[in-house]
Amino acid sequence: MFRKSLIATAAAAGLLLAATGAGAKDFVKMSTLGPGSSPYLVMSTFANIVNQNMSDIEIQVNATGAAPKHAVQAAQGKIDMFMTAPIVHAFMKGQKAMFKKKDAPELSKNLRTLFNFPIGVYHIVVFADSGITSLKDIKGKTVFLGSPTGAAARITGGLVKAVTGFEKGKDYKAVKLGWGAASQAFQDKQLNFYFNPTNAPSPVISQVALTNPIRLLGLSDEELKDPKVRKFIDRPGGAVGTIPAGTYGKNQVNKGDVKSIAAFVGVGVGKHVSEELVYNMVKTFWTKIRDMEGETPWLRNIKVEDAFTELNMPLHPGAAKYYKEIGLTIPEAGMLPK
Repeated sequence: MFRKSLIATAAAAGLLLAATGAGAKDFVKMSTLGPGSSPYLVMSTFANIVNQNMSDIEIQVNATGAAPKHAVQAAQGKIDMFMTAPIVHAFMKGQKAMFKKKDAPELSKNLRTLFNFPIGVYHIVVFADSGITSLKDIKGKTVFLGSPTGAAARITGGLVKAVTGFEKGKDYKAVKLGWGAASQAFQDKQLNFYFNPTNAPSPVISQVALTNPIRLLGLSDEELKDPKVRKFIDRPGGAVGTIPAGTYGKNQVNKGDVKSIAAFVGVGVGKHVSEELVYNMVKTFWTKIRDMEGETPWLRNIKVEDAFTELNMPLHPGAAKYYKEIGLTIPEAGMLPK
């Protein structure tokens, strides 16, 4: 009887272990910018696609904080995935800007990327009835430039100065809000200017335009040629983009297309994440993303053909494996250091 009891106990333990193993998941910690930002939309969609199609992986999304902080946390192994930006990675490797006092160059060696994507065109949005018709009207106004500790606010603040000569805190008030709080504040008309680098049509701006006539402010061809403005176009990840007339429906009062600076960012990962896990996530994402375009129009901007655009960080081996499988050639910038 004692022997039978031991066998029964061992069998029960074996079944429990098998059940536990069968239901075991890889939990992946992802940090991105807050709701209302283009990276949030892309990365939360990445997480949803993986979570819905892979029962053994669960991506847990944290949408607070800024990209530079997330990059450091990923390099330290505290999180697994983060939004990377060519300009932020260039600062990190060169120990510049927000990374001057950190051991950033060494930490940057612990980072890899999965793919780049267009963060979109820098939208400069005002209410049509505000009387604001150009960027030069920013003087004395209340403005959201972007998350105060992120790269976007540094870029938009620099762009304003390049075009107008005005400085934040001196000539206009730049509010210190996260992306989600800022979008709500703009909808509540607590802000005069709302800056957001985002793929069009942005769900946040579309929501505002449902009930309010809006004007998108752009840059003239002359301004786009100005050397002071060109530095925001020629920087790592920089570009020029266009928001077509009518993108936000009848309440977008612009009669023509709007030109502005644009940028590419990416989905990054710490090098500590396994090759198999990354390969499975990347393959699932690119295999399933096209199925969602009908319900989510801005996803048409996210293409595997752009995965290496403005790349300045090595690809994770798991991502590189997938791209080689589908016939893409890995650029030199995406290769692991020797």
